[in-house]
Amino acid sequence: MDEREEHEMIAVPPGQVTLSDRRTERSWSVALGAYQIAAFPITQARYALVTGERPSVAYGDQLPVEGVSWWDAVRFCNALSRREGLTPAYRLDADSEVDADVEEVEWDAGADGYRLPTEAEWEYACRAGTTGPRYGPLDEIAWHRSNSDERVHAVGGKRPNPWGLYDTLGNVWEWCWDVYDAEVYGTYRVFRGGGWCDEHWSCRASVRRRSFPTFKIDDLGFRVARTVLR
Repeated sequence: MDEREEHEMIAVPPGQVTLSDRRTERSWSVALGAYQIAAFPITQARYALVTGERPSVAYGDQLPVEGVSWWDAVRFCNALSRREGLTPAYRLDADSEVDADVEEVEWDAGADGYRLPTEAEWEYACRAGTTGPRYGPLDEIAWHRSNSDERVHAVGGKRPNPWGLYDTLGNVWEWCWDVYDAEVYGTYRVFRGGGWCDEHWSCRASVRRRSFPTFKIDDLGFRVARTVLR
């Protein structure tokens, strides 16, 4: 995979997606405008190029970066935006320069820079017009516990979804922008998609997981999105 492919952004049309939460047994619909989302999770090579850091447990340029917190992902988005001459999407307080479990970041919806997808954007892009729990047979589209040999794999090794997104299910979970449930879990943020060590039931488009924004583990990464401005 060359650099141009690795950095490809997919144009996603406006639409609507219905999200659901197994814990609360509720569902809700979200209308979405047009946006762009990365075809691949952020790789270790790209993360190192932008930040100078290699935080992952496993090592490989084309492996998805993992071992990154939600704060790491937010700061990467701003750094990548500045690198490409775009307006950063996030305004961070000075205290946010170090990991914190408090709410100290604002999303500038009018910025043209990179950002994390909302979980509605993530699920809508993952489904890519399909209606089932997955966009194809699991072994063909995802690395999970039964086929991963208990390790992370290079991005793009499985079949993409109908819109050209790779690895939305399996390989590594992906941080999203959203707070999960502020009343119950405080600042916990959402991540989606399942990982290389998860059973098949976790690798579904609708599955929601959460943790505090400083959380880091070896099967959790992210991909970036951009707002389409009018």
